[in-house]
Amino acid sequence: MDDSPETYGEEPEDLAPTAAELEAAGQSSMFGEPEPAPPAPAPVHAAPVSDPAPAVPAAPAQPYRVLARKYRSQTFAELIGQEAMVQTLANAIKRDRLAHAFLMTGIRGVGKTSTARLIAKALNCVGADGQGGPTIDPCGQCEPCQAIAEGRHIDVIEMDAASHTGVDDVREIIEAVRYAAVSARYKIYIIDEVHMLSRNAFNALLKTLEEPPAHVKFLFATTEVEKLPVTVLSRCQRFDLKRIPAPMLADHFAMICGKEGVEAEPEALAMIAAAAEGSARDGLSILDQAIAHADLGGDSRVTAEQVRDMLGLADKSAQRRLFAALLAGDGAGLLDLIDQQFALGVEPLALMRTAMELTHRVTVAQLGKGAVDAISDEERSAIAEWSEKLTAGQLHRLWQLLLKGHDEVRGAPDPLVAAKMALLRVQHAADMPDPGSLARKLEEIAARGPVAAPAGEGGSVPAAAQAPAPVAQALDWATVINTVEQSGQFRMSQLMHDWVRVISLAPGELIYSLVPGYPGDATAELRDALLRATGERWTVTRGEGEARPSLKEEKDAQKDAARAAVLADPLVEAAFAAFPNAELIEEGPDARVASMGSRWRN
Repeated sequence: MDDSPETYGEEPEDLAPTAAELEAAGQSSMFGEPEPAPPAPAPVHAAPVSDPAPAVPAAPAQPYRVLARKYRSQTFAELIGQEAMVQTLANAIKRDRLAHAFLMTGIRGVGKTSTARLIAKALNCVGADGQGGPTIDPCGQCEPCQAIAEGRHIDVIEMDAASHTGVDDVREIIEAVRYAAVSARYKIYIIDEVHMLSRNAFNALLKTLEEPPAHVKFLFATTEVEKLPVTVLSRCQRFDLKRIPAPMLADHFAMICGKEGVEAEPEALAMIAAAAEGSARDGLSILDQAIAHADLGGDSRVTAEQVRDMLGLADKSAQRRLFAALLAGDGAGLLDLIDQQFALGVEPLALMRTAMELTHRVTVAQLGKGAVDAISDEERSAIAEWSEKLTAGQLHRLWQLLLKGHDEVRGAPDPLVAAKMALLRVQHAADMPDPGSLARKLEEIAARGPVAAPAGEGGSVPAAAQAPAPVAQALDWATVINTVEQSGQFRMSQLMHDWVRVISLAPGELIYSLVPGYPGDATAELRDALLRATGERWTVTRGEGEARPSLKEEKDAQKDAARAAVLADPLVEAAFAAFPNAELIEEGPDARVASMGSRWRN
């Protein structure tokens, strides 16, 4: 009997599965993808030559694998956007300073679970020759690397904490860590979504997590690190995986499109990268959808217009039209656009949020030095135009009005009506001058002075037109003080009278110094008092140099001179000579010093 391999149906050596097929099978077993049906065995006996060759059924095609799984990072070099973490791990492996527990945290789709599997490969890789040690660049050819990639390594245990939340599941880990690894260098536990463990499960794991056996490593992954107890965080070496920048995602998607043989416009890839919000998995899912959408067109080319339609970005143009109508004061057009968006299913609250988002982006574009961040050329040009036309005060007032309208819409019994009224209020408020512009106009009017009325009969000027000139024109410090006092600012008038020495006084400008002994600086108070009293904005500066004495000092000097003149009178000198204990005392309502009258006392 012929006992050749063909006789017993054994596969020839050249039909053994390749490494790529083994990895695909491992991925399928790890993620639950159905295994492809085995090909039909070849017939044992060949058919007679005269008979026609039987039709061999075609092998069923392998199920399609989505891009997010097909291009999952298999090496640290393929892990984009996490250079700091890779560098830290490389240095730790090189210096043999490996922690016993690692925690990867970040938003969805940035590579947390992929990083955990890569660490497992890096720690257990033995190299193609079987003599290697832990490395940041696992070979991917040795048995541990292939087994980990295929999800069949006995010493790398991956557990989903979302479906194993109890203390019993953790107790199984605690019992198993006591035993050494079967074939690998380290026994590794990968716990995904670790924040889903119960409080009792965390407490049960704490002691083992703090002092595990030397052959055990724990790798945790979570999107909600704030839910983990501090006692767990303190026992782990934490890596915060960053959001992947949109330009880096766009380059990554372009590389994948090249491998898939798909042509894509750079603007389309930029839109997909922006919609991914820093998540590689989200972006690849959108790219998968965009490629399928492009295939319907027959040209297999991903265009910006197709991506815009697929993601609903056409609504962005309607939102920009609504914002433009809001700024232009087109009430009728504004209401029509609101009704159109509502008919398409856009919630009124979403309309308010969109207007607020546009306001914020225009404000940031106005302050930024780089190009405007936008996913389309039309949006970029519109935001740039608004940033040039609108002032900072208008944008901040617009934000406050929209924020107030957003709160009203959220709590209104009829959100649509509330949104219309709120946006109409914003539209009408856009025509009003902002407080800064209004203040400047008032200052200009005050600086021009009162408008002269027409002359009456005989060329006489009405009494109302005979207004005094502005105080600043008088250049009389006493008059300025009197004006401040008449405006009701008695404390400031007293301060100006007693403590201020005038160095220079000009229309709208005061340079002064203070009498020694005054605590602090009076510049801001003087500027405010002069503005309130005269209606003009003064330039007030504290200077140095020769200054005119304050009014109080001048009056005191006059009194001292008068007293000296009295004491120099011959009659007074004779009186003091006759009465050595006599005292000269001043009195009167205008005296600013303590006085009791002039009298002689023995």
